[in-house]
Amino acid sequence: MKIWKKVLLGSLALVLGAGLAACGSKDSSKDTAYTPKELKVQFVPSSQADKMEAKAKPLEKLLSKELGIPVKVSVSTDYNTIVEAMGSKQVDVGFLPPDAYVMAHKQNGTKVLLQAERYKITQPGGENSTKLVDKYRSMVVVKKGSGIKTIDDLKGKKIAVQDTTSASGFIFPAVDLMKKGVNINKNGIKTVQVKGHDQGVMSVLNGDTDAAFVFEDARNIVKKDVPDIMDKVEPIYFTQPIPNDTISVRKDMSDKWQKKIQNAFIDIAKSKKGHKIVSEIYSHEGYTKSKDSNFDLMREYSKDVKKLTK
Repeated sequence: MKIWKKVLLGSLALVLGAGLAACGSKDSSKDTAYTPKELKVQFVPSSQADKMEAKAKPLEKLLSKELGIPVKVSVSTDYNTIVEAMGSKQVDVGFLPPDAYVMAHKQNGTKVLLQAERYKITQPGGENSTKLVDKYRSMVVVKKGSGIKTIDDLKGKKIAVQDTTSASGFIFPAVDLMKKGVNINKNGIKTVQVKGHDQGVMSVLNGDTDAAFVFEDARNIVKKDVPDIMDKVEPIYFTQPIPNDTISVRKDMSDKWQKKIQNAFIDIAKSKKGHKIVSEIYSHEGYTKSKDSNFDLMREYSKDVKKLTK
Protein backbone atom coordinates (compact mmCIF):
# COMPACT_ATOMS: atom_id res chain seq x y z
CA MET A 1 0.00 0.00 0.00
CA LYS A 2 2.80 2.37 0.88
CA ILE A 3 4.46 1.55 -2.45
CA TRP A 4 1.28 2.48 -4.37
CA LYS A 5 1.05 5.73 -2.41
CA LYS A 6 4.60 6.55 -3.41
CA VAL A 7 3.88 5.70 -7.08
CA LEU A 8 0.72 7.82 -7.00
CA LEU A 9 2.50 10.76 -5.40
CA GLY A 10 5.31 10.44 -7.93
CA SER A 11 2.84 10.41 -10.82
CA LEU A 12 1.08 13.49 -9.47
CA ALA A 13 4.41 15.25 -9.15
CA LEU A 14 5.23 14.45 -12.77
CA VAL A 15 1.82 15.67 -13.97
CA LEU A 16 2.11 18.89 -11.96
CA GLY A 17 5.65 19.36 -13.16
CA ALA A 18 4.59 18.88 -16.77
CA GLY A 19 1.71 21.30 -16.26
CA LEU A 20 3.99 23.93 -14.82
CA ALA A 21 6.48 23.37 -17.60
CA ALA A 22 3.70 23.83 -20.15
CA CYS A 23 2.66 27.07 -18.47
CA GLY A 24 6.25 28.17 -18.50
CA SER A 25 6.60 27.43 -22.20
CA LYS A 26 3.42 29.42 -22.89
CA ASP A 27 4.81 32.43 -21.08
CA SER A 28 8.15 32.09 -22.81
CA SER A 29 6.42 32.03 -26.22
CA LYS A 30 4.78 35.32 -25.30
CA ASP A 31 8.20 36.65 -24.43
CA THR A 32 9.33 35.98 -28.01
CA ALA A 33 6.66 38.37 -29.36
CA TYR A 34 8.26 41.52 -30.70
CA THR A 35 8.31 44.59 -28.46
CA PRO A 36 9.76 47.58 -30.33
CA LYS A 37 12.30 49.88 -28.69
CA GLU A 38 12.18 52.17 -31.75
CA LEU A 39 9.23 51.93 -34.14
CA LYS A 40 10.10 51.96 -37.84
CA VAL A 41 7.20 53.13 -39.98
CA GLN A 42 7.29 53.14 -43.77
CA PHE A 43 5.03 54.48 -46.52
CA VAL A 44 4.74 53.57 -50.18
CA PRO A 45 4.78 56.51 -52.61
CA SER A 46 1.45 57.62 -54.08
CA SER A 47 3.04 60.87 -55.24
CA GLN A 48 6.63 62.07 -55.59
CA ALA A 49 8.62 60.28 -52.88
CA ASP A 50 10.69 63.27 -51.73
CA LYS A 51 7.60 65.45 -51.25
CA MET A 52 5.82 62.62 -49.49
CA GLU A 53 8.63 62.04 -47.01
CA ALA A 54 8.64 65.72 -46.07
CA LYS A 55 4.89 65.50 -45.37
CA ALA A 56 5.25 62.27 -43.37
CA LYS A 57 8.18 63.28 -41.13
CA PRO A 58 6.07 65.29 -38.62
CA LEU A 59 4.26 62.04 -37.82
CA GLU A 60 7.37 60.86 -35.97
CA LYS A 61 6.85 63.23 -33.03
CA LEU A 62 3.12 62.58 -32.74
CA LEU A 63 3.52 58.80 -32.77
CA SER A 64 6.46 58.94 -30.38
CA LYS A 65 4.37 60.93 -27.92
CA GLU A 66 1.48 58.44 -28.14
CA LEU A 67 3.65 55.33 -27.87
CA GLY A 68 6.42 56.51 -25.56
CA ILE A 69 9.27 55.30 -27.80
CA PRO A 70 11.27 56.86 -30.67
CA VAL A 71 9.66 56.58 -34.11
CA LYS A 72 11.40 56.68 -37.48
CA VAL A 73 9.37 57.41 -40.62
CA SER A 74 10.56 56.70 -44.18
CA VAL A 75 9.21 56.24 -47.72
CA SER A 76 10.02 53.11 -49.71
CA THR A 77 10.92 53.13 -53.39
CA ASP A 78 8.02 50.84 -54.35
CA TYR A 79 5.53 48.23 -53.13
CA ASN A 80 7.89 45.25 -53.27
CA THR A 81 10.55 47.01 -51.21
CA ILE A 82 8.30 47.60 -48.21
CA VAL A 83 6.91 44.04 -48.34
CA GLU A 84 10.45 42.65 -48.28
CA ALA A 85 11.48 45.07 -45.51
CA MET A 86 8.60 43.95 -43.28
CA GLY A 87 9.40 40.31 -43.99
CA SER A 88 13.05 40.80 -43.01
CA LYS A 89 11.97 42.78 -39.91
CA GLN A 90 13.60 46.01 -41.07
CA VAL A 91 10.22 47.78 -40.95
CA ASP A 92 7.69 47.39 -38.11
CA VAL A 93 4.65 49.23 -39.49
CA GLY A 94 3.74 49.63 -43.14
CA PHE A 95 1.18 51.85 -44.82
CA LEU A 96 0.30 49.17 -47.35
CA PRO A 97 -2.24 49.48 -50.14
CA PRO A 98 -4.56 46.45 -50.41
CA ASP A 99 -2.53 44.67 -53.09
CA ALA A 100 0.73 45.02 -51.18
CA TYR A 101 -0.97 43.90 -47.96
CA VAL A 102 -2.28 40.72 -49.62
CA MET A 103 1.22 40.00 -50.91
CA ALA A 104 2.82 40.73 -47.53
CA HIS A 105 0.28 38.59 -45.67
CA LYS A 106 0.88 35.64 -48.00
CA GLN A 107 4.67 35.90 -48.01
CA ASN A 108 5.42 37.07 -44.49
CA GLY A 109 2.28 36.69 -42.36
CA THR A 110 1.95 40.49 -42.10
CA LYS A 111 -1.06 41.49 -39.98
CA VAL A 112 -3.58 44.19 -40.89
CA LEU A 113 -4.61 46.52 -38.04
CA LEU A 114 -6.50 49.36 -39.70
CA GLN A 115 -8.10 50.50 -42.93
CA ALA A 116 -8.08 54.13 -43.95
CA GLU A 117 -11.28 56.11 -44.25
CA ARG A 118 -11.78 58.75 -46.92
CA TYR A 119 -14.68 60.91 -47.98
CA LYS A 120 -16.67 59.30 -50.75
CA ILE A 121 -15.97 61.00 -54.07
CA THR A 122 -18.92 62.34 -56.04
CA GLN A 123 -18.97 62.49 -59.83
CA PRO A 124 -18.93 64.47 -62.01
CA GLY A 125 -16.45 66.93 -60.56
CA GLY A 126 -14.45 64.64 -58.28
CA GLU A 127 -15.57 66.42 -55.12
CA ASN A 128 -15.61 65.02 -51.59
CA SER A 129 -18.96 64.14 -50.04
CA THR A 130 -19.49 64.19 -46.26
CA LYS A 131 -19.65 60.37 -46.03
CA LEU A 132 -16.59 58.47 -44.78
CA VAL A 133 -15.94 55.12 -46.49
CA ASP A 134 -13.26 52.42 -46.26
CA LYS A 135 -13.34 51.68 -50.01
CA TYR A 136 -12.51 53.62 -53.16
CA ARG A 137 -12.54 53.21 -56.93
CA SER A 138 -9.95 53.32 -59.67
CA MET A 139 -10.60 55.31 -62.81
CA VAL A 140 -9.25 55.60 -66.34
CA VAL A 141 -8.61 59.22 -67.35
CA VAL A 142 -7.96 60.80 -70.75
CA LYS A 143 -7.40 64.29 -72.07
CA LYS A 144 -10.63 66.11 -72.85
CA GLY A 145 -11.14 66.35 -76.59
CA SER A 146 -8.91 63.34 -77.30
CA GLY A 147 -11.72 61.42 -78.93
CA ILE A 148 -11.29 58.54 -76.49
CA LYS A 149 -14.73 57.89 -75.08
CA THR A 150 -14.90 54.16 -74.28
CA ILE A 151 -12.69 51.28 -73.13
CA ASP A 152 -12.59 49.98 -76.71
CA ASP A 153 -11.06 53.29 -77.86
CA LEU A 154 -7.95 52.48 -75.78
CA LYS A 155 -6.79 49.91 -78.34
CA GLY A 156 -3.58 51.07 -79.97
CA LYS A 157 -3.05 53.78 -77.36
CA LYS A 158 -0.39 54.55 -74.73
CA ILE A 159 -1.47 54.14 -71.09
CA ALA A 160 0.29 55.36 -67.94
CA VAL A 161 0.18 52.76 -65.15
CA GLN A 162 1.65 52.32 -61.69
CA ASP A 163 3.60 49.29 -60.45
CA THR A 164 1.95 46.03 -61.55
CA THR A 165 1.08 45.28 -57.91
CA SER A 166 -0.91 48.52 -57.54
CA ALA A 167 -4.66 47.90 -57.06
CA SER A 168 -5.95 51.17 -58.52
CA GLY A 169 -2.93 51.95 -60.69
CA PHE A 170 -2.88 48.62 -62.48
CA ILE A 171 -4.72 45.51 -61.21
CA PHE A 172 -8.40 46.56 -61.05
CA PRO A 173 -8.54 48.62 -64.27
CA ALA A 174 -6.38 46.12 -66.20
CA VAL A 175 -8.56 43.17 -65.15
CA ASP A 176 -11.79 45.06 -65.90
CA LEU A 177 -10.48 45.99 -69.36
CA MET A 178 -9.54 42.37 -70.00
CA LYS A 179 -13.06 41.23 -69.03
CA LYS A 180 -14.42 43.73 -71.55
CA GLY A 181 -12.20 42.42 -74.34
CA VAL A 182 -9.29 44.87 -74.13
CA ASN A 183 -5.95 43.30 -73.16
CA ILE A 184 -3.35 45.91 -72.24
CA ASN A 185 -0.56 43.54 -73.24
CA LYS A 186 -2.11 43.09 -76.67
CA ASN A 187 -4.40 45.15 -78.91
CA GLY A 188 -1.50 47.45 -79.86
CA ILE A 189 -1.49 49.04 -76.39
CA LYS A 190 1.74 50.36 -74.92
CA THR A 191 1.97 50.80 -71.13
CA VAL A 192 4.31 53.31 -69.48
CA GLN A 193 5.02 52.88 -65.76
CA VAL A 194 5.09 56.14 -63.78
CA LYS A 195 5.66 56.68 -60.06
CA GLY A 196 2.75 58.38 -58.38
CA HIS A 197 -0.86 58.87 -59.46
CA ASP A 198 -0.21 62.60 -59.85
CA GLN A 199 2.37 61.71 -62.49
CA GLY A 200 -0.22 59.58 -64.26
CA VAL A 201 -2.61 62.53 -64.47
CA MET A 202 0.18 64.87 -65.61
CA SER A 203 1.36 62.45 -68.31
CA VAL A 204 -2.13 62.61 -69.84
CA LEU A 205 -2.31 66.40 -69.49
CA ASN A 206 1.11 66.85 -71.13
CA GLY A 207 0.29 64.44 -73.96
CA ASP A 208 2.98 61.91 -72.97
CA THR A 209 0.29 59.22 -72.73
CA ASP A 210 -3.26 58.89 -74.04
CA ALA A 211 -4.75 57.56 -70.81
CA ALA A 212 -3.84 56.71 -67.21
CA PHE A 213 -4.98 54.29 -64.51
CA VAL A 214 -5.34 56.30 -61.27
CA PHE A 215 -7.33 56.25 -58.05
CA GLU A 216 -10.54 58.31 -57.87
CA ASP A 217 -10.04 61.27 -57.95
CA ALA A 218 -6.28 61.68 -58.37
CA ARG A 219 -6.83 64.92 -60.26
CA ASN A 220 -7.28 66.61 -56.89
CA ILE A 221 -3.60 66.16 -55.99
CA VAL A 222 -2.48 68.25 -58.98
CA LYS A 223 -5.21 70.87 -58.55
CA LYS A 224 -2.90 73.29 -56.71
CA ASP A 225 -0.49 73.34 -59.64
CA VAL A 226 -3.15 73.03 -62.35
CA PRO A 227 -6.38 74.68 -61.06
CA ASP A 228 -8.39 73.78 -64.18
CA ILE A 229 -7.28 70.12 -64.29
CA MET A 230 -10.89 68.93 -63.98
CA ASP A 231 -11.70 70.64 -67.26
CA LYS A 232 -8.63 69.30 -69.05
CA VAL A 233 -8.50 65.65 -67.92
CA GLU A 234 -11.66 63.53 -67.63
CA PRO A 235 -12.59 59.99 -66.53
CA ILE A 236 -14.08 57.51 -69.01
CA TYR A 237 -14.35 54.47 -66.71
CA PHE A 238 -14.65 53.54 -63.00
CA THR A 239 -13.91 50.15 -61.43
CA GLN A 240 -15.85 48.53 -58.59
CA PRO A 241 -14.84 49.56 -55.05
CA ILE A 242 -11.39 48.53 -53.77
CA PRO A 243 -10.57 48.13 -50.05
CA ASN A 244 -8.78 51.22 -48.72
CA ASP A 245 -5.11 51.35 -47.71
CA THR A 246 -4.03 49.50 -44.60
CA ILE A 247 -1.84 50.12 -41.61
CA SER A 248 -0.21 46.74 -41.09
CA VAL A 249 2.47 45.32 -38.78
CA ARG A 250 5.13 42.62 -38.99
CA LYS A 251 3.82 39.19 -38.00
CA ASP A 252 5.69 38.89 -34.70
CA MET A 253 4.44 42.17 -33.22
CA SER A 254 3.06 41.51 -29.73
CA ASP A 255 -0.71 41.71 -29.16
CA LYS A 256 -0.15 44.51 -26.66
CA TRP A 257 1.76 46.60 -29.18
CA GLN A 258 -0.69 45.85 -31.97
CA LYS A 259 -3.42 47.44 -29.84
CA LYS A 260 -1.20 50.36 -28.84
CA ILE A 261 -0.33 51.11 -32.46
CA GLN A 262 -3.96 50.70 -33.53
CA ASN A 263 -5.20 53.14 -30.89
CA ALA A 264 -2.35 55.59 -31.52
CA PHE A 265 -3.21 56.01 -35.21
CA ILE A 266 -6.94 56.30 -34.52
CA ASP A 267 -6.32 59.01 -31.91
CA ILE A 268 -3.77 60.87 -34.04
CA ALA A 269 -6.16 60.99 -37.00
CA LYS A 270 -8.80 62.54 -34.72
CA SER A 271 -6.45 65.31 -33.54
CA LYS A 272 -6.22 68.54 -35.54
CA LYS A 273 -2.47 68.31 -36.17
CA GLY A 274 -2.47 64.56 -36.84
CA HIS A 275 -5.43 64.72 -39.18
CA LYS A 276 -3.69 67.38 -41.25
CA ILE A 277 -0.63 65.13 -41.67
CA VAL A 278 -2.43 61.92 -42.71
CA SER A 279 -4.77 63.90 -44.94
CA GLU A 280 -1.87 65.52 -46.78
CA ILE A 281 0.02 62.24 -47.21
CA TYR A 282 -2.73 59.93 -48.52
CA SER A 283 -5.97 61.92 -48.20
CA HIS A 284 -6.85 59.76 -45.18
CA GLU A 285 -9.57 61.24 -42.99
CA GLY A 286 -9.46 58.61 -40.27
CA TYR A 287 -8.94 54.91 -39.54
CA THR A 288 -11.23 51.99 -38.75
CA LYS A 289 -10.28 48.56 -37.40
CA SER A 290 -9.85 45.94 -40.09
CA LYS A 291 -9.56 42.18 -40.66
CA ASP A 292 -7.92 39.96 -43.26
CA SER A 293 -11.17 38.78 -44.90
CA ASN A 294 -11.86 42.36 -46.04
CA PHE A 295 -9.27 41.75 -48.75
CA ASP A 296 -10.70 38.63 -50.39
CA LEU A 297 -11.88 40.66 -53.42
CA MET A 298 -8.33 41.92 -53.81
CA ARG A 299 -7.13 38.32 -53.86
CA GLU A 300 -9.59 37.47 -56.65
CA TYR A 301 -8.37 40.35 -58.81
CA SER A 302 -4.73 39.47 -58.09
CA LYS A 303 -5.41 35.98 -59.49
CA ASP A 304 -7.21 37.37 -62.55
CA VAL A 305 -4.42 39.80 -63.41
CA LYS A 306 -2.04 36.85 -63.95
CA LYS A 307 -4.13 35.91 -67.00
CA LEU A 308 -2.83 39.01 -68.75
CA THR A 309 0.63 37.47 -69.00
CA LYS A 310 -0.61 34.15 -70.43
